[in-house]
Amino acid sequence: MSEKKLYYMLNKPQGYITARKDEVHHTVMEFFPPELSERLFPVGRLDKDTEGLLLFTDDGQFDQRLMHPDNHASKTYLLYAMGRLDNEAVDRIEQGQWLAGEKKITKSAILTIIEEGRYEEFEGRFTPKKRLRDNEFNRNRPVFAARLTISEGRKHQVKRMLLAEGCRVIYLKRIEIAGVALDETLRPGEYRALTDREYEILSADTKSKG
Repeated sequence: MSEKKLYYMLNKPQGYITARKDEVHHTVMEFFPPELSERLFPVGRLDKDTEGLLLFTDDGQFDQRLMHPDNHASKTYLLYAMGRLDNEAVDRIEQGQWLAGEKKITKSAILTIIEEGRYEEFEGRFTPKKRLRDNEFNRNRPVFAARLTISEGRKHQVKRMLLAEGCRVIYLKRIEIAGVALDETLRPGEYRALTDREYEILSADTKSKG
């Protein structure tokens, strides 16, 4: 009799790499007990300094369906970036950009700017990737908060998309994959099994595209 397949979500904190093992860095598998970490593997990845929703499974077909480039599973991020975006820059992000070293423009995206202000007005809301020196110049630098939905998985894609428009991402958190949102009751480093409904949503999304 085969074992029941496992499906989990983790609220990934900063400082951990998405790998099953590493000789140097802490990995996301450290949050699971041995009986789970021996079976699970991460579905896709998040950068070391990126927080938020990360899925885990022992189902190779589920992983392949969700992460295969042909399926274009959507991923939504909350970000804080230093700089400003005008309407033309937002249009380029949403309609497709040329990124350095790439042969194809990015696929269409959805960008919603939530709030704009100065660095000192936002600093207490998140832990930046690298804290700026506390001086008047840095405290007054322009910063905006936004939600960005993409349907690709290029390396450092969100950061590169904003950098192409002259903005630097200083905080990044994935909040949704293919219609399944991060359970915000999970503190960083906490995990839980996916509900049947969440599994159905993820499976329906990939079947409709794959």
